[in-house]
Amino acid sequence: MNNATSSETTRTLGEQTVRDFGEQWTQYRENEGYYASKEFLQNVAGPLLSLDEIVGKKVADIGSGTGRIVNMLLDAGARKVVAVEPSDAFDVLMENTRPRADRVEALRITGDKLPATAQVDLVVSVGVIHHIPDPAPVVKAVYDALVPGGKVLFWVYGMEGNELYLSLVNPMRKLTTRLPHFALDGLSEILTTGLDAYMAIGKRVTLPLGGYLKNVLGPCTRTVRKMTVYDQLNPAYAKYYRGVEARELLESAGFENVQLYHRHGYSWTVLGQKPTS
Repeated sequence: MNNATSSETTRTLGEQTVRDFGEQWTQYRENEGYYASKEFLQNVAGPLLSLDEIVGKKVADIGSGTGRIVNMLLDAGARKVVAVEPSDAFDVLMENTRPRADRVEALRITGDKLPATAQVDLVVSVGVIHHIPDPAPVVKAVYDALVPGGKVLFWVYGMEGNELYLSLVNPMRKLTTRLPHFALDGLSEILTTGLDAYMAIGKRVTLPLGGYLKNVLGPCTRTVRKMTVYDQLNPAYAKYYRGVEARELLESAGFENVQLYHRHGYSWTVLGQKPTS
């Protein structure tokens, strides 16, 4: 495959993934309970970033979807949030953040178009970078948009700890990424019933992904668990990062003091800082 063909394939895959999430978030638009709480955001950040560091800061959120992370950041005390969302979910984002619209700047653009003039103190992207076939332009735009000394926090799927899970879900995704919404929704309902049973068993014996099920999905509503199942099977592109790849993603763009947190042993939270000079 030559470079031109490869570039076109990457662009097409990225555009399809944006469309997939547009459909997903216009169907699953509600944010509720633990899933939409500051506590969930702190769980994602782990020991790398205290929510106290958000107070009074201007923050950008890459891939805002329904506005869940935007509202978390505002709840944590962010002075202003620049919300970046390219898909049809943009209208849902606007609706879900309307009560605090004076503190939200919503941009219907892809992450690589984040303006350098934004000059934000912090950039977060939760569950988005691993759905971008070529994330390098996004990371560069993030770097340029940060003030000197500003920080970036990404959360991405991890390869380590997910090997068994991926051996099961990857063959399924060859089919599910081609299903229409109503069919995937129905399949997700069936699989969520199986997940409910798996979680019940996990309360009595140790199971793979037990920590994730107990600490992340456990406190969430069943509606959120079903949406999570759908989310795993829907997008055209999803990458599971090794720790070394997550680190390289930031270091190659010029970030320093890069730190990693292996969240619940199945995903990576990565923090980097733009040099002060």
